[in-house]
Amino acid sequence: QVQLVESGGGLVVAGGSLRLSCAASGIIFRINTMRWYRQAPGKQRELVASISSGGTTNYGDSVRGRLTLSRDNAKNTVYLQMNSLKPEDTAVYYCWVAGLWGQGTQVTVSS
Repeated sequence: QVQLVESGGGLVVAGGSLRLSCAASGIIFRINTMRWYRQAPGKQRELVASISSGGTTNYGDSVRGRLTLSRDNAKNTVYLQMNSLKPEDTAVYYCWVAGLWGQGTQVTVSS
């Protein structure tokens, strides 16, 4: 059974940083593309970033240059480093792999 566990969310002042983690179990982690999505209140879920099995990353236009996605295959974990956070980054952030979702972690950025 595949399980994704996110952590690292919280409350931060605008301009601050957070690092989200997503630990996966029950899959062959190293061969899978991992993604982070986010959903703000009243808005559709949007793709934030993805990382391929080979480490190639892609980012949404609204976060490019501020967020960095990395993976540690030995720990079956991906990390989303978020810098220069803005109030509009406030959302629940979800980890995704192979069509499966984590439970989400809340990120709140105050102005």
